[in-house]
Amino acid sequence: MFAPTYLDHNATAPLDARVLEAMLPYLRSRFGNPSSRHEYGRHARRAIDAARSQVAAVVGAHPTEVVFTGGGSEANNLFLKGAAACLRPGVVAISAIEHPSVREPARQLAARGWRLREIGVDPLGRVDADAFEQALAGARLVSVMLANNETGVIQHTGALAERARALRVPLHSDAVQALGRIPVDFRALGVSALSLSSHKIGGPQGAGALVLDKRIELAPLIAGGGQERGLRSGTENVAALVGFGLACELAVDALAQEAPRLRELRERIERGLASLGARVFGAGAERLPNTVFFALPGIDGETLVAQLDRAGFACASGSACSSASPEPSHALLAMGVAADVARGALRVSLGRGNDARDVERFLAALADTAARLKGMLAVSA
Repeated sequence: MFAPTYLDHNATAPLDARVLEAMLPYLRSRFGNPSSRHEYGRHARRAIDAARSQVAAVVGAHPTEVVFTGGGSEANNLFLKGAAACLRPGVVAISAIEHPSVREPARQLAARGWRLREIGVDPLGRVDADAFEQALAGARLVSVMLANNETGVIQHTGALAERARALRVPLHSDAVQALGRIPVDFRALGVSALSLSSHKIGGPQGAGALVLDKRIELAPLIAGGGQERGLRSGTENVAALVGFGLACELAVDALAQEAPRLRELRERIERGLASLGARVFGAGAERLPNTVFFALPGIDGETLVAQLDRAGFACASGSACSSASPEPSHALLAMGVAADVARGALRVSLGRGNDARDVERFLAALADTAARLKGMLAVSA
């Protein structure tokens, strides 16, 4: 079977074999409903409690602050919509580079009487401090992601949260891409809520969490049996949560070794890109060690992704969550990148399975593919 070299870990990471092994009993013999009172149910409940403690421990939170969800997008929606339901309509402020699962619920709130305010970023994709201060004025809710899913640019979220706390404005941060790639500490950041996801760190798809300061009141998105402190009803996906808990532990345990290794691979890629005349977005800002977002002059990003896939390399033209849209990256546009340049963007996101050989092979394939596409463009001109 043809299996391209995988360079799209920001979309999803391969399921860690150790995680799968931990999950299998809960897909076979330990199938109880965690709400049941018999031993099958009690065993499932203990497994969820253990997973909750694992997730809490890796982000410096208390287990009672962890609300399990079906993923990072649901966690983002739960905070924005759930908090808004408990407040009088006012200003909801989000950074201009947020993931669609923050942008879209904020737009939905704007259609229900809230006023949406976007916080501008500088050319490197960092939230502008003055724009943030202006957005805080009169805001009832604020959301600024910890690390961007496309550029990998890391925000100084702790400093932003400090300003928000001074004005008693709850600040939420989407930390989905940050978990397992940089240290993430709920207490040190000082945010009111933090969204996490399992499948970016070697866990199963369909599991996530909202880490929530218990002083923040939320209305549930899903009502029913009262699971997750009444904030997310429905029978829990025990196997996925067990996998999520272990994936958190494994990713954070490996962080000290993996982060510098991935940073070196990223720098190798960027040295190769420089020789091809590529523009690396966010270069000069603090970024995730595994992420490179770039464009080659005059080459369409979607075309390049398709050609590289045929050459045996799985990359992305941006966020997998918005890949159905032909529009250029909204994050790049917010950074002041021209639309025609933004349409050429391609993202490489590395993971545990990648090594220096993958990088060298990718750069060779990229150079060959780019030369071929430029030749085709010259003939057609």
